[in-house]
Amino acid sequence: MTQGLERLSLNQKTTNSWSVAEAVDGCVRAGIPAIGLWREPVQAVGVAAAAKLVRDAGLRVSSLCRGGFLTASDPDERTAAVADNRLAIDEAAELGAPCLVLVVGGLPAGSKDLAGARQRVADAVAELVPYAASRGVRLALEPLHPMYCADRAVLSTLTQALDLALTFPDVGVAVDTFHLWWDPNVAAEIARAGERILTYQVCDFLVPMPADNLLARGMMGDGVIDFAPMTAAVAATGYAGDVEVEIFNADVWAADPSRVVSTMCERYLALVAPYLA
Repeated sequence: MTQGLERLSLNQKTTNSWSVAEAVDGCVRAGIPAIGLWREPVQAVGVAAAAKLVRDAGLRVSSLCRGGFLTASDPDERTAAVADNRLAIDEAAELGAPCLVLVVGGLPAGSKDLAGARQRVADAVAELVPYAASRGVRLALEPLHPMYCADRAVLSTLTQALDLALTFPDVGVAVDTFHLWWDPNVAAEIARAGERILTYQVCDFLVPMPADNLLARGMMGDGVIDFAPMTAAVAATGYAGDVEVEIFNADVWAADPSRVVSTMCERYLALVAPYLA
């Protein structure tokens, strides 16, 4: 393990072209001790095989992405969504992931009922919590930037995610710099979250934004986020988990993944790690 990288985790999306095996090897070569896995590449190789790859490499899994999309109003679609999330919980348990990140879903097609969508999320989480507890997996509600409210996540602020999480004994939240940097209440809400913070994810917010706003995440230092205050706020809660770098960006994905990982480590050491202590 490279000195200073003890809490760094490579989220698989950052090196989107790499398979699980390639991402695991990339972590080992770079001295990164943890990996954040995504369900699709894990399923491509098989959950048991992916778990063995990580275990044999001596890595830990920081999280599994993603469950969620729980806002369907159609009964059959809702049943299918809950079943898929149960499967995701099983996968997280087999992989040894401490948490399953939930991107809760946007408005159903043709709907403008935001309050109803949020209530369906709460109802579905209530249904999933006992099963997750039985499998030893914690659910991490991830609030997304408000520009994704309609299509990806009707939870837009840490306040909303935390208010829901705190209605259950062991549900937590994901704190992601890209989604939360703009919120004037974020420091206070991070403090309120405390031990409910299950994962801390970092990347930058690019300006100008690309045409596809899903790909507006950048390498730390390439955008407008000041990582010091949010990282220090997370550290002040006693959070001792991994810090995942999760980047959705066409240029990053087109670059040499090994070079991306090298740059990621350099930026993490300069912009994030100093504020974790």
